[in-house]
Amino acid sequence: MAQGLRELVGRVMIDPEFLAALQRAPDSLLAQYELTDAERATVRQALVRLAATPPSERRHELRNILIRRVAT
Repeated sequence: MAQGLRELVGRVMIDPEFLAALQRAPDSLLAQYELTDAERATVRQALVRLAATPPSERRHELRNILIRRVAT
């Protein structure tokens, strides 16, 4: 996993308010991280999938989704 994506996932894991903000306005927050276009697209797709996930599980689900997508 690239450094920028690692930093993003780490912040999501420790800061639930950041995750909520990321869901509301992903473009402005993603611009703060060095991500490839593919990584940005992966994060956006993962955020769409989170809509059906209970709020208490979203941080872990996002991390799992991103790790699976980047690892393949």
